[in-house]
Amino acid sequence: MTDTAAIPADLSFEDALARLESIVSRLESGQAPLEESITLYEEGARLKAHCEARLKAAQLRVEKIVVGPDGQARGAEPAEFG
Repeated sequence: MTDTAAIPADLSFEDALARLESIVSRLESGQAPLEESITLYEEGARLKAHCEARLKAAQLRVEKIVVGPDGQARGAEPAEFG
């Protein structure tokens, strides 16, 4: 990936997390030159945002909106599957 490459929308959470872990390891090692470190940091920030979005989407899929007697949403609770 180049420093301007977008994260593919269909990249799985697990694959994005694995790549992010590899970036963190490389940065923590201190072995990456400055320009590579900047590029890795930028990619890591994009991967972090991607992972957060995937987690939020998963959360919304497993919650349901609870509507009160007045028709107003009053919160969310775990969805029932089955």
